[in-house]
Amino acid sequence: MNTSNGSDQGVVFRKNLGHYTVRTEERDIVCELSTRLRKQLIYPTADPSSLRHRVRQIREIEHVDPVAIGDAVLFTDAGCNSGMITEILPRRNKFSRPATTTGQRVFEQVIVSNIDQVVPVFAAASPTPKWHLLDRYLVSAEASELPSLICITKVDLLTDRREIDEVVESYQRIGYRVLCVSSLTGEGLNEIKQTLRGKISVLVGKSGVGKTSLLNAIQPGLGLRVKEVSHGNQGKGLHTTTHLEMFSLNGEGAIVDTPGIREFGLWDSCNDSLDQFFPEMRPLIGKCKFGLDCSHDNEPGCAIRKAVVNGEISPYRYESYLKLRVSP
Repeated sequence: MNTSNGSDQGVVFRKNLGHYTVRTEERDIVCELSTRLRKQLIYPTADPSSLRHRVRQIREIEHVDPVAIGDAVLFTDAGCNSGMITEILPRRNKFSRPATTTGQRVFEQVIVSNIDQVVPVFAAASPTPKWHLLDRYLVSAEASELPSLICITKVDLLTDRREIDEVVESYQRIGYRVLCVSSLTGEGLNEIKQTLRGKISVLVGKSGVGKTSLLNAIQPGLGLRVKEVSHGNQGKGLHTTTHLEMFSLNGEGAIVDTPGIREFGLWDSCNDSLDQFFPEMRPLIGKCKFGLDCSHDNEPGCAIRKAVVNGEISPYRYESYLKLRVSP
């Protein structure tokens, strides 16, 4: 799309070591980032009425890539299928995590923007699922106001499904959609294909949970293409995603995997508002003896702790809440 100022508009669907592939209606073009977008403009902090609006300092942005997969951008065409990104258009949403520089300064790392849903992927067995990690993913999505679809793979490995059925029921009772799938038997594949169709989804989950087999079953060859990207990020470190890509689903929606990201912290939330990102806790916020000042830990008259004792809130979810308060 060509804009009135002569720039072209497209969507970033691939990034690799400072190069961004932007897709337009007609073509794909490899872009670099303009110098202006690599700079951070520092303005005076005094009363704006007392100072002219003048840049006081220009600092190079070294710790964060301002462009995310899914960003709508404006770029100038430099010819030979190359260009320069000059503007990042407003995002309707973003999925972020905190990361740190070598000096341990925390900054926001936007992984992907303008998406429709987050899909945490966990194996029913091999490896053993860690449900507290699932809660971390779900809270990250809630903080970004994004819906989640929980996908539990490898259910064919279970000889007794009672335990996994209890887990599924507990999350469904909260309001989350949960799909149990098997790439081997085909269980749940039609349902997840339907749920992904027409949407931009970001997959989160550790290696070994069966994402490659699942994606191959959804669309032949897709898992192998995603796996190639994942291998490109191995050994890059905890906070590095040097190569990310959005993959189309036969023209109906797209998926973004998150290779190289082994943990998700909470960027937008803080301990004082963490309870808002647990849907089952929201109706009880403010109803404790100490009102909004209650941390739902050891205070007397806590409505949320009472709900846990009465079986209205899962003790495992409550434990996840306490863990996240200590280590968000």
